[in-house]
Amino acid sequence: MKIPWQTYLSELIGTALLIGIGVSFVILDFGAGSPVAALLPDAGWRRLITGFLFGATGALIAWSPVGKISGAHVNPVVTLAFNLKGRLSCRDTCGYVLAQFAGAIVGSVPLLLWGQSGRSINFGATTPGIGHPVWAALLGEILTTIGLVVGLFVFLGHRKLRPYTPLLFPFLYAVMVYLEVPVSGTSTNPARSLGPSVISGVWSGWWIYFVGPLAGMFISVGIHGFSWLKRFEVGVAKIYHFEHDRYGIFRSNRFGKTEETKDG
Repeated sequence: MKIPWQTYLSELIGTALLIGIGVSFVILDFGAGSPVAALLPDAGWRRLITGFLFGATGALIAWSPVGKISGAHVNPVVTLAFNLKGRLSCRDTCGYVLAQFAGAIVGSVPLLLWGQSGRSINFGATTPGIGHPVWAALLGEILTTIGLVVGLFVFLGHRKLRPYTPLLFPFLYAVMVYLEVPVSGTSTNPARSLGPSVISGVWSGWWIYFVGPLAGMFISVGIHGFSWLKRFEVGVAKIYHFEHDRYGIFRSNRFGKTEETKDG
């Protein structure tokens, strides 16, 4: 079977854009000398706005030509969730996850251009909040990831909500970032945490941002599969552009078989 390199490359680019643009909003709003902080001193409001803009970045990637090709997972736990639901093969799951981690590092390099402002907050690296125990940060990552994956499954599985799936992200992340940043930094995405840690050299509690989202993802798949939510059946491993499937990979099951698809 032909390897869909264009799809993997698109996922790398999409993840790089999410980190490069999304984390830039974090630095702009919270870095040293931030003009936003001068205009809006209340940190809670800035968290709300930052979360909305980060989620909006993900939504725009999903709508973009890059998202049309790759499906815009831009998060290893989203890819693994699709795999566990039988909508992405193991080969393509591995290809996506590697592309996401590579894209996160590539997308973090431009963050160095923020200089001292970026350095003041470790270029957006996620670390446990001061005064909060490790277990609280871990629990926060688990709960926010559950919110992300279950919310995604409900939107993708509901016929009327499905076309609006990208709109979930700005509002969901606005709420999650507002509530969770003081505790864990709100990652929900191992790739998002990896990239800034690589360029900043800050690895405090790094394992939380792998273990927490993974645990949240497994719990989410269980909740979806063993509750009334299972009526919202996920039919395709994409966030938008559902009918576009040039390589026939987005309805594949874990064993490599592919359902009939149409290239939109």
